[in-house]
Amino acid sequence: MLSHLLIKNYALIEHLEFTPDASLNIITGETGAGKSIMLGALGLLLGNRADTKTLYNESEKCIIEGTFDMSGFYIQNIFEEEELDFENPCIIRREIAPSGKSRAFINDTPVTLETLRGITSQLMDIHSQHDSIMLGSNEYQLQIVDTYAQCHDKLVEYQEKYRTYKKLQDSYEQLLAESAENKKEFDYNSFLLEELSKAKLDPNEQEQLEQELNILEHAEEVKQRLRTAFAYLNADEQSIVSVLQSTVSSLNPIASYSPDYQQFKDRIQTCLIELKDVSREIENEEENIEVDDEKVSKIQERLDLIYKLQTKHAVKSNGELLEIQAILEEKVSKVLNLTENLEAAKQRVDKALEIATKSAESLSKARQKVLAEIEKRVVGLLVELGMPNSSLKIQHKNINLSKDGIDQINFLFSANKGIAPRQLKDVASGGEFSRLMLAIKYVLGDKRSLPTIIFDEIDTGISGEVAIKVGKMMREMANSLQVLAITHLHQIAGRGTAHFYVYKDNSSKKTVSKVRKLSQDERIIEIAKMIGGENPSESAIHSAIEMLGFNV
Repeated sequence: MLSHLLIKNYALIEHLEFTPDASLNIITGETGAGKSIMLGALGLLLGNRADTKTLYNESEKCIIEGTFDMSGFYIQNIFEEEELDFENPCIIRREIAPSGKSRAFINDTPVTLETLRGITSQLMDIHSQHDSIMLGSNEYQLQIVDTYAQCHDKLVEYQEKYRTYKKLQDSYEQLLAESAENKKEFDYNSFLLEELSKAKLDPNEQEQLEQELNILEHAEEVKQRLRTAFAYLNADEQSIVSVLQSTVSSLNPIASYSPDYQQFKDRIQTCLIELKDVSREIENEEENIEVDDEKVSKIQERLDLIYKLQTKHAVKSNGELLEIQAILEEKVSKVLNLTENLEAAKQRVDKALEIATKSAESLSKARQKVLAEIEKRVVGLLVELGMPNSSLKIQHKNINLSKDGIDQINFLFSANKGIAPRQLKDVASGGEFSRLMLAIKYVLGDKRSLPTIIFDEIDTGISGEVAIKVGKMMREMANSLQVLAITHLHQIAGRGTAHFYVYKDNSSKKTVSKVRKLSQDERIIEIAKMIGGENPSESAIHSAIEMLGFNV
């Protein structure tokens, strides 16, 4: 529950501290005194949008800080889900800087607005006219049913299974799209792959073939020149080899006379050996070279194929062609395996759908089980609240699997005899909406672990005996949770266990909103004023005393 509220520099509030009672807190005051401002401040703790226009002093930051006692309320798992340390009491703070920057803190840990909403939505519920508007939403109506049926765990379990199904479904559809796209190119890629595979390319083949072709195309010339070279080296007595042999023979007798002579001889001998080797290799090469037109034709044909493939794929080497071949192999293989992959993916989707559907059906049974009970309890309360001819029908329809299950809920309502129930937006007035919403909040009161509920002028359009019933209902709700009620009706105000008065202080240059807790005597006078006006009569004061006697 809310044990303390601090508001600084917000709207007409310069500094306000509010310590509500654990039961039914009544908030009254003249119109425009600042009751709605307190709600606006609480709304900031619930994650509502911040606005620098609400700063009392535009040069200072605004601070809204709520201290919550969570004893007896099992919401520790919410903190774990948000990866926050659980501390009791829990201090939630919202700051708005003059620049407009807004920050939120939970136990001094900075959090996002989404996280703030996730936590505070479990601590506080502000009922206002906006809530009544939301009541016309099918989604909000489904939340009411879930809360009454206490389906939270079932819903969380289902939504986890639904997310798994949707994730697998999305993956399957993406695979289908890829399959369709890949199949368009499959035939062409297969043709290209077959063409490259059939070529049996080698990375170094082109250079070798080009060199071999060059030799074969000039075979006659090469043979002739190799024969001539061999003749110069070693063909007759005047060849280079013969002359060098004679030179070695000439130096041989004097080699022992001087190291220099020996060196001359050795160096010439080395040249002689090298030239003999070269001449033999030239001779062998000349003998091996053949004029072979058929071989030339084959090599040319092979090179033509290589050049054609390189041109086709816009590359300049066999290595690049082989890289393209590997890519094509992967693409073709992927398509060839698609049928198997798609089948496996489809099986996973079908299994996940089956699991999610079973979970949704279990959730749906729990929801449908309470529909008649909600109708009966709400209508019973509406009768007490002065609407004896009201009727409520909760229409249920099965729909396709969605994030909320397979149920569509539609509240059909009629406040008058002989009028068939219709959608809420078509039939209920503001006062009827307020009473309907109060009845719904009442029946939900003991169904959820919600520490604090705040009613903002839920007494719209009621008076007399109905107002007494509303006050009684609020007091009963306050037995299990903390209630804060802004009201103009003495019948409701008299039921409070604590009474706070909001007023304007005009003693300074700038009007300031303030709040104070009323003593028992002050409560008598305030309720008497609510009964009989600014100057209450003795009978109004006596009525106030009698009314407050309910709470003794």
